This record gives sequence, C-alpha cells and structure tokens, in this order.
Amino acid sequence: MPLLYTIGKLTVAPALRLAWRPSVEGLEHIPPTGGAIFAANHLSVADELLLGTVVPRHLAFWAKSDYFKGTGLRGRFSKAVLTGLGAIPVERAGGRAALSAFDAAIPALKGGDLVVVYPEGTRSPDGRLYRGRTGVARLAVAAQVPVIPVGTIGTEKVQPIGARMPRLLPADITIRFGKPLDFTGRPDDRTSLRAMTDEVMSEIQKLTGQEYVPRYAPPRAHPATPGDTPL
Repeated sequence: MPLLYTIGKLTVAPALRLAWRPSVEGLEHIPPTGGAIFAANHLSVADELLLGTVVPRHLAFWAKSDYFKGTGLRGRFSKAVLTGLGAIPVERAGGRAALSAFDAAIPALKGGDLVVVYPEGTRSPDGRLYRGRTGVARLAVAAQVPVIPVGTIGTEKVQPIGARMPRLLPADITIRFGKPLDFTGRPDDRTSLRAMTDEVMSEIQKLTGQEYVPRYAPPRAHPATPGDTPL
C-alpha cells in the first residue's frame, strides 16, 4: 500500500467514517489478497472517498491525466498527491490515448492490486443507473481477475453534482459489495464483452435498487473529475 494512502487510512478515513457513518454490507466478498476490479455505480465525487474509507485494502482509482500534468506549485502538489495515492491517469479524449489507462491497470491488477472502475463512464445526472461501457469486461478478461459489483446509495447527498466540497455531516449512506463475478476464459469479442458488461450492471442494479436506463449517460456540462473514465 502506498505510504500516502496508508497515512490517509490511519488519519483521514476514521474521521470520514465518523462524519458520514456509512453502513457497509458484503465486506466478506472482498478478497484478502490478489487483484480484482471494483465495478460501481457513480453518484458523486464522494464515492471515491467513501470506498477508500471502508475498504481495508488499497484501491487504485482512475484520475484525469490533466491532474498529473499541472504546472506551478498547485500542479506539482496535485501530481505528488495522486502519485502517492497510487492513482492511474486516464485521458478523457478517448481512443488510443484513453487506452493508456487500460494498459496501466493490467499490471496493477496482475500485481495483486484492486482497481476501481465506474462502467457508466461518468456520474449519473439524475440518480438512475445507466448502461455500462465495456471497458470493465475487457479489463477483467485481459487481467484474468474477478469483478466485484459495488452499489453506493446516498452519496449524492454528501456532494451533489456541482458542489466543490463534500458536506461533512452524517448522511444515510449505504455501500454494498456483491459476490465476485468470474469471467476467466471468456472471449473478448464485442458480443461477449457486451454480455459481460450487462451482467455486471445487472448485479449493481440489484445492490442499489436504482432504475436502469438502457442507454449511455448523457455528457455533463460540469468538468470531469477523478473517477470519471470513458472506458
């Protein structure tokens, strides 16, 4: 576990658990060792904070590559923090540039790390669960690791879309971890990837009870944030 992440687990995480008091279910589904993908719904920027707070192991989150390229004191600080936390840079432009994050995640997973992916690609604009992008299935097949569905409920109350900072007040938050999905040996053709992704989204929907929308989430006017990924 990266040193900065360890420091955060010992200092920041207890404070956030006290402030938000999340209810956690299914921690027994998180493997004590070995790589795995957490595939979660995405309601708020606070999703990353909450997951990192309740999961005992290190989580590698996607982060917009711009945060690693800033200049000046603020840019260097941002890069140092994200690097110290073990974040994976992702290009928002899509195409081959975006796949660099995919390439970086494979050795992390094979090395025994946990990688968090939001298959919807962005935060839900209205609280519903949108169609998942197939990057999560492609990553699972390539790295040969299980996918653990994650359902978060109530985090949009902590930090609604457009809010710059989370509200450090108790909220009705629940985080549920489902049984791991094993896609080992499955083909990586387009039809198979779509079927696996739909299976992941179905399991997430069972955990959250969200209304499912069979189309991709619409693009937002707000700037992209850590955790958003086009994969």
